[in-house]
Amino acid sequence: MTDTLAPTASASAVSRKPRPTLSWAYRGGVALRALAATVIGYLVAYGFTAFGTVVLPFARNDRVVAASLLCFFVWCAAAMYAFAARSAWRACWVLALWAGAMYAVALLFPEAAARP
Repeated sequence: MTDTLAPTASASAVSRKPRPTLSWAYRGGVALRALAATVIGYLVAYGFTAFGTVVLPFARNDRVVAASLLCFFVWCAAAMYAFAARSAWRACWVLALWAGAMYAVALLFPEAAARP
């Protein structure tokens, strides 16, 4: 009596397909997305911290603490966007645009902010 649930060694070797090699364009795209998630995501978090110290409706010290704590969620969101964007270049420039816009708004009101 043979066991029909366990495949034989020759059947499993025949059913395996060779793994396709990944192109350098794909690897470069993943590397660029990882760079966008870490470095540009950090800039987005920094810009949000500066922006949050201006716009949050708390006392000055509380604004800095709250913005500093919330920036970790912003960094995670930026990292998720970096890998969900349509292309790696879009992930880079959209995140860089957001970081620059938030920091520019913070620079417009230097008396209200405490720079992180």
